[in-house]
Amino acid sequence: MKKQWWVSSLVLLICLGCAAFLLKQHFRNENMVYDDEQQGLKKQIVIYFSHVVAENTPKGLAAQKFADLVEKKTNGRVKVEVFSNGSLYSDGEEMDALLHGDVQMIAPTFSKVTELIPEWQVLDLPYLFQDYHDVERTFTGSVGKQLLAMLDSKGIKGLALWSNGFKQMTSTTRLLVRPDDFRGLRFRIMPSEVIEEQFRLLGGEPIVVSFDHVYRSLEKHEFDGQENTISNIYSKGFYKFQPYITISNHGYLGYAVMMNKSFWESLPRDIQQKITEAIQETTMWNLQQSKNQNEQELEEIKQNENIHIYELSEEEKKRWEQKFAPLYDQFAKEFGDKLLREIKQR
Repeated sequence: MKKQWWVSSLVLLICLGCAAFLLKQHFRNENMVYDDEQQGLKKQIVIYFSHVVAENTPKGLAAQKFADLVEKKTNGRVKVEVFSNGSLYSDGEEMDALLHGDVQMIAPTFSKVTELIPEWQVLDLPYLFQDYHDVERTFTGSVGKQLLAMLDSKGIKGLALWSNGFKQMTSTTRLLVRPDDFRGLRFRIMPSEVIEEQFRLLGGEPIVVSFDHVYRSLEKHEFDGQENTISNIYSKGFYKFQPYITISNHGYLGYAVMMNKSFWESLPRDIQQKITEAIQETTMWNLQQSKNQNEQELEEIKQNENIHIYELSEEEKKRWEQKFAPLYDQFAKEFGDKLLREIKQR
C-alpha cells in the first residue's frame, strides 16, 4: 500500500510540474515582444495564382517571375503561390474559381475571356498581327487598356496581357499548306467562335477540348490536327503524335492576367502599387522571353529528323488571309471596327 501511495504521489508531482511549465510558457508567449520581421510574417498576404500550362512555358516562367518580384518589392509582405499544370484548377474550372474567390489570380487564354466579353474575339482573328512589334504595341498600349477595363463589370481586375507566341498548325498525316488541305480533317480548338469559324472556313471540323486534355486526345489519335505555339508543342510533346508542323504564324496565343476584383480592392494601396509595378516589369520581360523561347525551341524541334516542318511563303499566307476575310467582316458587323482600326495602325 505504501509503495502505491509513493508512486501516485510521484505521478501527481510530475503532472503538477508539467502544468506549471505549460502555464509559464503560455504567459511567456502572451507577453513576448515580436520584432518587425516576425510581425510582417504574421500579416503576410498570400495570393493563389492558378494556371494550366507547364512551368517552363512563357506563361509558366512569367508567373514565377511575377511571384519573385512581388515578394521582393513588398519585402515578403505578399507571397504569390503559383500552381501550374492545372494542379489547382483545370482549364474549364479556373474562371469560376476566380469569380467565387476560391483563387485570387489566373491567366486564361484570350479565347476563354471571349465567353465573358465577346469583344475580346478581336484577339483571336487570324493574321491580326504581322510581328512581335505589333503584339507589344497592342498589349501594352491603349487597346490593351480598353480590353482590360472591360473586365471590371464582371468582378475582375484586369492586370495585363501576356504573350505565348504566334500559333502554328500541326497535323498527324500531312503538311497543311493550302486551304484545301484542311478539308474533312478534325481539329482540336480552344473555346472561341472566331477560331471555330476559322477552321470551318478552311473546310475542317473544329472540336473544343480543354488544354489539359490535349495530350491525351492526341495520343489516342482523336484529332487530325491542332493549332498551337511552338513553346506549347515542344513543352507538352504534341509533336510526338503530330509530326507535321506548318509555320504559318496565322494567329496569336496570349493570356489575360486577372485578379478577383473584391480581393484586389481589399489590398492596401501601397501593396496594389507594388503588384502593379511587378506586373508591368514581368509583362515587358514576358514579351521578349516568349519571342526568344519560341525561336529557340523551333530550332530544337528542327533537330528531330522525324518531324516535318514547312514555312508558308508570303504568297501562301495571302491565300490563307483571303480565306479568313469573312471573319473580319463579321466582327466589324457585330462590334464595329474601332478596335480593329487601332490595332492595324502601324
